[in-house]
Amino acid sequence: MKILLAVDGSDYTRRMLDYLATHRETLGSGHDYTVFHAVLPLPHRAAAFAEPERVHGYYEDDARMVLEPIRAFLAEHGIKAKFVHRMGHPAEEIASYAQAGKFDLLVMGSHGAGALNNLVLGSVATQVLARCTVPVLLVR
Repeated sequence: MKILLAVDGSDYTRRMLDYLATHRETLGSGHDYTVFHAVLPLPHRAAAFAEPERVHGYYEDDARMVLEPIRAFLAEHGIKAKFVHRMGHPAEEIASYAQAGKFDLLVMGSHGAGALNNLVLGSVATQVLARCTVPVLLVR
């Protein structure tokens, strides 16, 4: 099975990884995993005043801070994965990448939010569910 793991480095990402590790019979090392992180873009005005190398470095640093602990966790549990990061709105990037890559399953963490329409699921999770045609497993 081709599985996309959408991550943001939060406690909910850690819960999702723990879920994977404890459900090896279903989601173990026999699958083709890709770990995906979307880096929020800098505000246009801030990016316009920074040197391009500094902006690029910001995106690379953010991705590294999120992906390195996940890389270590998966290696510790014998799960091999590809790692991808993109700059853009997380929900749009996750849904687009999942569909374009023809993944069989998207797994991501969920979290509560204060907005009325997001009482149960975090706003990114809600938006991914609305945009994505790939089956989604949300881990709370």
